[in-house]
Amino acid sequence: MKKINLAISGCLGRMGQQLIKSSKSDKNFKIVALTENKIVNKKIAGINLNLNTELAFKKTDVIVDFTVPKCTFEILKIASRLKKRVIIGTTGFNQKEEALIKKYSKKIPILKAGNMSLGVNLLMYLTEITSKSLNDEYLSKVYEVHHKHKKDYPSGTALMLGKGIANGKNKNLYNLMGKKFLNKKSFPFGKKINFSSIRKSDVIGEHEVIFSSGKEIITLNHEAFDRSLYSDGALTAAKWLINKKPGLYSMRDLLNFE
Repeated sequence: MKKINLAISGCLGRMGQQLIKSSKSDKNFKIVALTENKIVNKKIAGINLNLNTELAFKKTDVIVDFTVPKCTFEILKIASRLKKRVIIGTTGFNQKEEALIKKYSKKIPILKAGNMSLGVNLLMYLTEITSKSLNDEYLSKVYEVHHKHKKDYPSGTALMLGKGIANGKNKNLYNLMGKKFLNKKSFPFGKKINFSSIRKSDVIGEHEVIFSSGKEIITLNHEAFDRSLYSDGALTAAKWLINKKPGLYSMRDLLNFE
């Protein structure tokens, strides 16, 4: 198999560093570009760091992006001109931005996931099934914990799980979004989906979906212990996306969940 030329955006971040480590140990990939949002005069893995430019991405097959929304759209603009595939692990997009990503996907293949973990994507699938199976007497809420440096809340994964609840009811998540709490372990159920986000120490990721009828509680949960879980998932996505036509894909498509 010909090696996949890989570009990693946000290469100095936590996920960027993990992606470099994982891709260096995977014989299917060759890192050809590392980018950041500011000029940094250094080399990583023998590669000079660059800004997001057409020149930086010219020789790449797939760009992997774990940054911030502003940077993601900078990359998508360039990728659409160069016809490059993009893996988006960035979170924190609003409804308008989600629609714009879908527009770009008509020109290039994009795989976007709030979480690249197999287990989390299975959890979303189970959340959808559970939501569909329970009647309207059951209220739901989502709880998540991440490291203290994570800025956006609820996390992209929490929103994925909220979408799973909404999908199970054949409704739009944005119409079911309830209150968003920060650093509250205890928070109420509501008629809509409430979210609570804890930011502490160096937690990689914990997520819970809770359903309650007032007579019983059903909890679905996932805990991550190693950040390579996400980088390995992103690289699996890159291998899968290399043969796809333009379109907006998810880990669910990759995993072939019904």
